[in-house]
Amino acid sequence: MARGNFPTDRFSKWPTPFYYYDTTLLDETLRAINTQMQRHKGYHMHYAVKACAHPQVLRHIRQAGLGADCVSGGEIQAALDAGFPARQIVFAGVGKADWEIKLGLQAGIQYFNVESLAELQVINELAVECGRRADVCLRINPEVGAHTHDHIATGRAEDKFGIAMQDMERVIRLAAEMPGIRFAGLHFHIGSQLLVMDDFVALAHRINELQEELEAKGIGPVECINVGGGLGIDYHDPDSHPVPAFEAYFSTYATHLRLRPGQQLHFELGRAIVAQCGSLIARCLYVKQGTAKQFVILDAGMTDLIRPALYGAYHRVENLSSEGDQQLYDVVGPICESSDVFVRDHLMPLTRRGDLIAIRSTGAYGETMASQYNCRPLPKGYTTEDLAQK
Repeated sequence: MARGNFPTDRFSKWPTPFYYYDTTLLDETLRAINTQMQRHKGYHMHYAVKACAHPQVLRHIRQAGLGADCVSGGEIQAALDAGFPARQIVFAGVGKADWEIKLGLQAGIQYFNVESLAELQVINELAVECGRRADVCLRINPEVGAHTHDHIATGRAEDKFGIAMQDMERVIRLAAEMPGIRFAGLHFHIGSQLLVMDDFVALAHRINELQEELEAKGIGPVECINVGGGLGIDYHDPDSHPVPAFEAYFSTYATHLRLRPGQQLHFELGRAIVAQCGSLIARCLYVKQGTAKQFVILDAGMTDLIRPALYGAYHRVENLSSEGDQQLYDVVGPICESSDVFVRDHLMPLTRRGDLIAIRSTGAYGETMASQYNCRPLPKGYTTEDLAQK
């Protein structure tokens, strides 16, 4: 299937709205990641499950040999159910509940990415209680700003994530005294949808400084450095850039991050892996002529895709049924909220009731963030494989 061309003749088997995942493109993206990582010794990728937890999508990612980055017990279970080996699962998040920690301990996951001393103490207590020892990486707040939306920047001093740099040495020494803890490394994440490599350069330089500081105090070198994820995608022209800039991304760290001999480097990409393979498919319910503009009203709304309402995020919207003259529309949903708008003043071919509409680049943070507000059903997700089924 050519990118940007959808099997619309087959879409009638599924009621709209639904998510469609092009697993051919997903597999191509995964091959591109593995090709680039194989050029660098000691690089490991954990897919950020929060981006998309569709079972078939997870299966493709697991078959490509990637690990899983989870931020809840539910995501740990989804990864295990999809066949990810426990020793390839890492668990992050500022508010891990006791049952989630126990699930990770009992499964034998690879690392807990710990975000506070209070959390570290609880993990130690539960590990001792379970007769286990938790391998942990401490998430350090590097105070590195990122060129992204304020709501998805995570590495600044005022953000809720991570342990302050000035507390790093003290927490590491306390971890060394805990019987249920094995300190393994340092974890970082500065934000999402980053398109400027300078952000990653700044993080690499900060990690270099922190490693030197620790080693000067007799700590290290540590086993693992985890730089999180954050690589962005092209939301405006997904057909021209279906696979993100993985070569530039990995090369940036290879050039600027000074790893120690034998040190392992971990990544946690989500959006960059799955966003472009997914589209939200909807139908036009009505075309409404307003006083000064036209509205295309879809059967999909902010309950199915909240990113435009939540972040003001842009997604390319395409009419799959029409090649008529271009018209200017506001494309909106049916939800009883004024913020239920996908895009304003959007040029699109003449649109009529019943036309199929694709909202592109929604494979990440689309289906997984859907809600049942207005008592609407959750959207279903289908893949390329589902097209072959009767």
